[in-house]
Amino acid sequence: MSPGPSDGPALPAGCARPGPMSQKLFDRMSRFVYEQVGIKLPGSKRVMLEARLQKRLRALGMASYDQYVDYLFTEKGFDEELRNFIDVVTTNTTEFFREPRHFDYLTSTVLPGWTSEAARLRAQRTLRVWSAGCSIGMEPYTLAMVLRDYAERTPGFAFSILATDISSRALQQAVRAVYEEERVHSVPEPFRKRYLLRSRDRTRRLVRMGPELRSAVRFERLNFMDPFGFSEPMDIIFCRNVIIYFDKPTQEGLFSRFCQCLRPGGHLFIGHSESLTGMALPLEQVAPTVYRRIR
Repeated sequence: MSPGPSDGPALPAGCARPGPMSQKLFDRMSRFVYEQVGIKLPGSKRVMLEARLQKRLRALGMASYDQYVDYLFTEKGFDEELRNFIDVVTTNTTEFFREPRHFDYLTSTVLPGWTSEAARLRAQRTLRVWSAGCSIGMEPYTLAMVLRDYAERTPGFAFSILATDISSRALQQAVRAVYEEERVHSVPEPFRKRYLLRSRDRTRRLVRMGPELRSAVRFERLNFMDPFGFSEPMDIIFCRNVIIYFDKPTQEGLFSRFCQCLRPGGHLFIGHSESLTGMALPLEQVAPTVYRRIR
């Protein structure tokens, strides 16, 4: 999930900022957000929503939140503006190698186990990994670094990464794969030297993921409220710090669908602020916030 869209054009000179959003209008928008993307917007988010929607009002040349909502709920507005609105209401906190113990467990336990099983079965399979809620791409590119490094040390190992998010804007940045230099400090130095490209103009302080990483990740837009599934089950699913935005019944429903997409023996990684307590799921915990499908 990702931050709101980029700034639109400024309002004409002398045009006043919109007045406060009424509680009635906020409640209407909150219900709409829940119906569309499953996210609950508590009353404490009204000021945040006002601030972010001002950018869309400027972009569309509108003077009030009521005018914007009236437009959004038309057929034309729904077709043209809904994705921008979703970008506004979804939020993001992401970084490279976030929650590093997950990647330690991946390399120390999950990948060697996969390799041993493939050798025992004499199977030539591709490890299928899904980064669900990938935001601007830092998680799937982290996975690409870890998996490519393992592949270079493990003959015959192959992998594919699917990365999905609801935000079109976030996915555009993920595909560009360009980040501010200060955002890659958490990437281990050997990986920085091997996989990251610095801008030729050093004053811009930008880096880009190398071609071997960009080619390893396929990005697609996905709304968790829509039906989803895959022709082949996933071996690993990373869905971290995403479901905290949903209520409990929606969380359980989503995790149940994730399990349907995960092969028996496959692993699910969730965020450290998230919990599966009380959910009837075919999973066993094998490490903090790491689960294995048991049937």
